Amino acid sequence: MSVNQKILSGDGVYEQLDAYWEQEGIRHILLVCGRSAKKLPVYHYFEELDRSGKVRVTQFSDYAPNPDYSSVEKGTALFREKGCDAVAAIGGGSGMDVAKCIKLYAGMDPEVSYLQQKIVPNDIPFLAVPTTAGTGSEATRFAVVYYNHEKQSVSDESCIPSVVIMDPSVLDTLPLYQRKTTMLDALCHATESFWSVNSSPESKAFSRTAIEEILKHKDGYLANTPEGNAGMLHAAYIAGQAINLTQTTAGHAMCYKLTSMYGLSHGHAAALCVAQLWPFMLTHPERCIDPRGEGYLQDTYREIALAYGFEKPEEACAYFGKMLEDMDLPIPEGVREEDFEVLTHSVNPVRLKNHPAALDEEVIRKLYHRILG
Repeated sequence: MSVNQKILSGDGVYEQLDAYWEQEGIRHILLVCGRSAKKLPVYHYFEELDRSGKVRVTQFSDYAPNPDYSSVEKGTALFREKGCDAVAAIGGGSGMDVAKCIKLYAGMDPEVSYLQQKIVPNDIPFLAVPTTAGTGSEATRFAVVYYNHEKQSVSDESCIPSVVIMDPSVLDTLPLYQRKTTMLDALCHATESFWSVNSSPESKAFSRTAIEEILKHKDGYLANTPEGNAGMLHAAYIAGQAINLTQTTAGHAMCYKLTSMYGLSHGHAAALCVAQLWPFMLTHPERCIDPRGEGYLQDTYREIALAYGFEKPEEACAYFGKMLEDMDLPIPEGVREEDFEVLTHSVNPVRLKNHPAALDEEVIRKLYHRILG
């Protein structure tokens, strides 16, 4: 499952976009971005574009992290009201999710909940400028919105951006915590995709490259070097290509409630889950549910180890845990015993179908105890 994307490189210079607007006949863009985007050179490009009169730009920023469905409704209504003919997004996962949904819903019936309608694909031009090296959202067909505080997954190939601007300069002001956790998110994407029951030779090639590139650029990215930023931005995109083919597995299924209950960033929560899932999987081969068999899964674990630079799966697993430990990320405090019941019952069983090892309620509860110390 792949969509041809135009990848443009930028480093604070965006004149190459002028030809794109003209080529596509674009006259009015809905720009989806948070307030923090105003510090970035690419935002000022859109300001100048609007001032030039060649292409109008309407900004939409009325959304929050873990965006609510009502925000998407407002953005879609604004798209129609202003007569926009393209969508652009500057941001991380939340901004991308909102823009993807607006793009998908723009041609659908506003009188009926979009979540209840069958998605009608459209060819509205969609430009994405990722501002974190982690979500890989610019490469995927997935979006997440919340309705009545419940996560709603949206998926359609039509919401994959048609153009992506790879601009490492947008990462210059990223705080260290966000650097650590977005990198971990990308690494979890690549690792989970590798062992997913939906993996294929194509997806494994993306996973392998992403893991190798993440580890290669890890130190430079955390030190905020230009080369490290550029390398990690590209690696996160490749990890996004992997999960676009396979989806994520139990690591992500288990992390969402940790994020909402304890205020952890998404990548932080995902890494905590993978760090406990991985050793459990290695020590319980009998739980294999990949239809290709236990031997195939064992071979996959060895492939993952090689991507991490090790011969044995146990060595790669230990490296991941040690790397997470060395990042000195906080573990939630004040966890109550009743929290474990909430967490256990929050796990989406659909996501567990992608996971190669059987996880029942008792195992999930034990894993959460290990995750939270």
